[in-house]
Amino acid sequence: MSVELFNVKGKVALVTGSTHGLGMAMAKGLGLAGATIIVNGNSSQEKIDNALKIYKGEGINAFGYKFNVTIEADVIEAISKIETEVGPIDILINNAGIIKRTPLLDMEVTDFKEVIDIDLVSPFIVSKHVVKNMVKRQQGKVINICSMMSELGRNNVGAYAAAKGGLKMLTQNMATEWAKYNIQVNGIGPGYFATSQTEPIRVDGHPFNDFIINRTPAAKWGDPDDLAGAAIFLSSKASDFVNGHVLYVDGGILATIGKPTNED
Repeated sequence: MSVELFNVKGKVALVTGSTHGLGMAMAKGLGLAGATIIVNGNSSQEKIDNALKIYKGEGINAFGYKFNVTIEADVIEAISKIETEVGPIDILINNAGIIKRTPLLDMEVTDFKEVIDIDLVSPFIVSKHVVKNMVKRQQGKVINICSMMSELGRNNVGAYAAAKGGLKMLTQNMATEWAKYNIQVNGIGPGYFATSQTEPIRVDGHPFNDFIINRTPAAKWGDPDDLAGAAIFLSSKASDFVNGHVLYVDGGILATIGKPTNED
């Protein structure tokens, strides 16, 4: 088997929400493998500029574009600029997302809609306008960042789970409609990862830390770099006959019902 199957050198990859966290980890993986990275965020230009310093500090060819993935006109304008200024987008990773931890009975409808808009509607908007150009070229890769909440429920994350469950089905329908154009659409479902956001609860004795360690067969939190291989695989020729699949990178959580806390 040739390593060329996993070659992404010279490819242009747009990764939404890639100024930090898991989005940055996947973008770094692709960038270190030779892809040109389009960094996207919407909070501030300063945050994008700071992220670009990190990418370029590791020798990654990266460009930054600030736009709101939920506003169709902004997305259309940004895609046009990217393809004119950098090059055709070969790989799209729909990573931008938010979560609001609120019991459903207490959740405001506006908050519910905001989560759905960012986590589910924006992948549709961005994909629609990137894929129009992929269709013309008869090739492309789309990766939607799903979640274990695409498969399981959990207290206080109803809006997020609804969005991620919908994103799983949107991924399958995108694959169904676009496979004939030699476009592969798949998902990645991250488990629980060691990031700055989870740092406060990743300490011995914290109930949630103990729950995750006990619930995960690998008995540890994931390293964000663990997502790089999945991103490269689904972005390369190695996945040319993989379509509509969600690859769960979760240390085995979805493979098991779990174990009692006193069991080795």
